Parts: sequence; structure tokens; C-alpha cells
Amino acid sequence: MTRELVILGSTGSIGVQALEIVEANPTLFSVVALSSAGSNPDLVIDQARKFKVKVVGVIKNADRIREALPGVQVIDGPHASTELAAISCDVVLNAITGSIGLAPTLAALDAGNRVALANKESLVAGGDLVISRAKADQLLPVDSEHSAIWQALIGESKSEISKLILTASGGPFRERTDLSSVTLQEALAHPTWAMGPVVTINSASLMNKGLEIIEAHYLFGIPYSKIEAVIHPQSVIHSMVEFVDGSTIAQGSPPNMKGPISLALHFPHRVPGATEPINWSQSHTWNFSPIDLNRFPAVALARTCGEIGGGAPAIFNASNEIAVQAFIDGHISFTSIIKIVSSTVDHLRDISSNKLRDLSDVSAIEDTARTIALENVKKVVA
Repeated sequence: MTRELVILGSTGSIGVQALEIVEANPTLFSVVALSSAGSNPDLVIDQARKFKVKVVGVIKNADRIREALPGVQVIDGPHASTELAAISCDVVLNAITGSIGLAPTLAALDAGNRVALANKESLVAGGDLVISRAKADQLLPVDSEHSAIWQALIGESKSEISKLILTASGGPFRERTDLSSVTLQEALAHPTWAMGPVVTINSASLMNKGLEIIEAHYLFGIPYSKIEAVIHPQSVIHSMVEFVDGSTIAQGSPPNMKGPISLALHFPHRVPGATEPINWSQSHTWNFSPIDLNRFPAVALARTCGEIGGGAPAIFNASNEIAVQAFIDGHISFTSIIKIVSSTVDHLRDISSNKLRDLSDVSAIEDTARTIALENVKKVVA
């Protein structure tokens, strides 16, 4: 039976690849609604026409899109994705970047829809809220690292897990000792993955790996003391699970997101030919090395915030969003990103452990974190 999908963030990297999977498998999937910021209206229009969607959600350029798509319901405004997430369907793919993806995740879960989650910030900012709402097999990971762990844990007992090991490509600076003069162009030149600018910069600073450690804690219910990360430049082994008997199960495939996307959309089944397999007729060399926490302090700070719990991860994420945008805008240096995040976390330490009871609590502590982070940006600029 064809699965009906709602795709949030349809014009981003994950959304575009998901639609390519749908196009290649028309008997497996159909798209009933899609959303995006609307910054690329021509692409939104093309996607809506190609997949004959009934509903489109955007923040910008709604009138232009509405005019080009007669008969299609166009919902506009900051809550458009949240409205679309509540449409009854088989799977909501949340491929939005940033903590604005939290409200749609909660709306989809509350509506009883399965969520294929590529928006890691949903769990970082509101992990307790999300996990408390999600039923068994209702929340499925799309990030390649968490998909790998999920696959390795199928049929396994949590009590026999010794360690989760997330792999990191190391980004463009894994061998660069001095990061003080990093340019925006250098930070956006990822050696392995093609991603949006924010995620790419987070990968360059390994902030992304810190966020993924928090995400893994919530997805799999594993304490932070049992979650590690290692550098693996080839990005073929997406993550590993070590068990109490000393054995390790690793999931491997070439660095392509279509595998994890398709599995989350079609679970418990796999989509034939979703991605090319490893070519075993060729020789391969795969390297693993520890993360240099002095050069990449974001990983340790993320772990600290995760262990504090409450609002600390939301503060960590919100302040990083401000700092990354300031770097993109040319206001601060690359190394100032983590300094701003760290100083914001320290400034708000007294309220960071406060329990987040609902979405308004998350929004409030994020707003506070953004205000302090902006003040810290101004201090750096001054």
C-alpha cells in the first residue's frame, strides 16, 4: 500500500533527496503536503506540481506560490509547518533545520503520525517533551549516525549495550591545528557531505556531533557516560554499538543520506536500490581516531549541557544558532562561535537545569538564550 507523506523542509538537502526517493518509487510513496521557508518559490512550485500535492506551507512568497498553484491549499505564516505536521498521514518527514522544528514534531506525534526525524534540534531543545509523547516506533531517526545505531540495535537488549559510538567525518579542519583564521568559505567546504550552511558549519566545529550526542541520549535512552564519538574521515561506517561481551556492530554504506531517509519512510521494510552499496571488489582503508577536545570543545560542552538536563541543551542549541549566523554574516570569527555558546551557557547556569514542562517553556528559555548570545556577539564585535 502506498504511504502518504508530509515533507517538512522540502527544499533543503534532506527534503530534496526524500522527494527523489518518492519519484523513484511511485508505488511506495505519495506526497500529500510539503513545506519550506519559501525562499526558493520556483522550486516549491515545481515540487508541488511534480508530486501533485494538495497542501503547501511556506513562510515567504505565499501569494506568488498561491497564484502559480490553483487548486492547491497554500498555508502561510510561521506556524505553517506545524499545521501541516498535524495532517493525517503515514509519515511526517521533519527535515527543518533549527529548533523551529520542535513544534511540528510535537504536532505530528500528537496527531498520531509517525515522524521520520531529521530535525535533531527537536530532541536537543525539547527532548523530554518529544520522548514523553512518542509511542513505540513512532519516532524514527533520519540522521545517518542515529539510523546506524537504530539498525544495529534491532533485536538487541538495552541491558547488553556497553557503549554507543557516533562517527564524525571531522569536517574540513580535522587536521588543521590553528582555527583562528578560518574563513566562511573554508568552513562551508565539507570534504564528504553536501548539506545546508548551518549544518555544514556545525560539522566544521563538531558542534553537530555534540548535538548528536544529546540526540542519541534521548532516542535510545542511554546515559551520556555510555555515548562516545570518534573521527572517521571516510564516513562509510555511520556509527557503532559496542556490547558487554566486547563485540561491536557497525552499520556501513557509502556517504549518502538516501539509505537512512528511505528506511525511516518505509520501515520496517527497506527500499530496494535506495543507495549504492559498498563496492567490495575494491580495496578500502577506513580510519578511526579520537576527537581532539582542545580544538573542538563543542563536544565536551554539549555533553555537559546534556548531563545538566532541563533547559541546558536548549540554551546550548539556541546560542549556537545565534553564533553561527553571526559567523555567516561576517561579524565574528569561527573560534568565537564556541566562546559565545560557552559564555551564554555559563551566564544562564542558574536557570539551565529548570524543567521544561511545555513548548512555551522551551520558547522562553530559548528566547533568553538568544538575547544573551546576541549581547555576547556585540561584545566580540565591539
